Amino acid sequence: MMFDLSIDGVVNFVKSWADAYIESDTVQQFVALLHTVMGRIGIPETIHPTADQVVLSTNITILTLLLYYHLIGRSHHSRRLQLTSDLHLAALRVLELEDLLLTQSKEENRKKGGGEVRIFMDGAFDMMHYGHMNAFRQGRSLGTQLIVGVNSDESITRCKGSPVMTDRERLTAVEGCKFVDEVIPGCPYVMTSDYLDYVIKKYDIDYVVHGDDPCVVDGKDVYESAKERGKYQSIPRTEGVSTTDIVGRMLLMTKDHHKRSGFEEDGAKLITAEKDGMKNNEILGTYSKFLTTSRMLRLFSVGVEAPEEGQRVVYMDGSWDMFHAGHISILKKAKEMGDYLIAGVHSDAIVNQHQGSNMPIMNLHERVLSVLGCKFVDDVLIDAPYTITPEMIASLKISQVIRGAATKTDEGLRYEHAINAGIYRKIDSPCDFSLDDIFERIQASQKRFENKIEKKKRQEQEYYDNLYGMKNGEKK
Repeated sequence: MMFDLSIDGVVNFVKSWADAYIESDTVQQFVALLHTVMGRIGIPETIHPTADQVVLSTNITILTLLLYYHLIGRSHHSRRLQLTSDLHLAALRVLELEDLLLTQSKEENRKKGGGEVRIFMDGAFDMMHYGHMNAFRQGRSLGTQLIVGVNSDESITRCKGSPVMTDRERLTAVEGCKFVDEVIPGCPYVMTSDYLDYVIKKYDIDYVVHGDDPCVVDGKDVYESAKERGKYQSIPRTEGVSTTDIVGRMLLMTKDHHKRSGFEEDGAKLITAEKDGMKNNEILGTYSKFLTTSRMLRLFSVGVEAPEEGQRVVYMDGSWDMFHAGHISILKKAKEMGDYLIAGVHSDAIVNQHQGSNMPIMNLHERVLSVLGCKFVDDVLIDAPYTITPEMIASLKISQVIRGAATKTDEGLRYEHAINAGIYRKIDSPCDFSLDDIFERIQASQKRFENKIEKKKRQEQEYYDNLYGMKNGEKK
């Protein structure tokens, strides 16, 4: 049967199809039901639609929707895609502008005549973490040299209770940060006007910098005298991390958590864990509130460059959990074994498999930032393989693999290829401080720390509530 494609033919076809459709039982039943409903709600029969009108209006509605989707909807979809692309470009532009703003602030702070701009920061820096390092990074970006004053044990104890770390341990941590140029020991916790004059004059300080959260002792702003002199600038604090938060994570653990929990010290099982991942591993990283962004990693990677031709590349891996003075000391010694030091940071799953149920305290991203902030490390291998393979040695051009003598693993399995290649070396740490020492100190004063944390958390919550217009962590 041939179909007539003329205008009259198409019109006749549509008319015959419509007539048949209108006379169908389905349409007639629907129209009858519609009339019944309209009658019940009081609509006069004289204005009830006929079957022709119902079919016509339905078809027009469907046709309108199809035309809208074809002509308008596709255009909207296209515009949404374009908007997504524009937003992505805008986000990149914001990052560029933020970097330019830091540069501008640095230039505005520069002395007339183009000399150095010396920035001073001070603090306790107890159990120093990447949040402190990020503050150093931001402070240094406002000038050319960063001088950091480390509060003495005596002044910290008098104002807020004794710190976890000793003077020497805290000084080592600050001195090991790549964003710090000079360290002043024994600074008072409360910055008096006389002491500020002394620091500004002796160290030729241009600006005193501190986080934008209030620092009040006995009802007095610690930096009041600096503000009065026009020598004060603030920086935003690193959200999602604080010493209080980290101590809180550790208080959730018992001494049993720091043991192997039935884990047999067998290198083969450790290597298998690397391939298979961890079971019942959901707890890892759940305590951290820090949001790691690519921009933060980029900012901490400033100055990282590939090794030059002929440089001796040294590799040392570990968990680097709660990055402390012991880690800094052995990394410094490892760096002295060559020209370029790569530090491998193991995944949360591998650290947990090797060290016990609630380890690590800091998640992978937090530990990577801490190691990146160390002045003795030239680059970081993120999620480092537990077993050092020939391919890895060749790819990273490793000339020497270093292992700490105190590491409790089977070196024959982990380091077999490095040993066979004659590039393996075991060294003693210049510092015997370890993570166990931190646990013991906190547990020895657990009640005091619990009370201190409760008070500090309330203060931090008030800070975030004021910053984001919230109440008890929820939007008003």
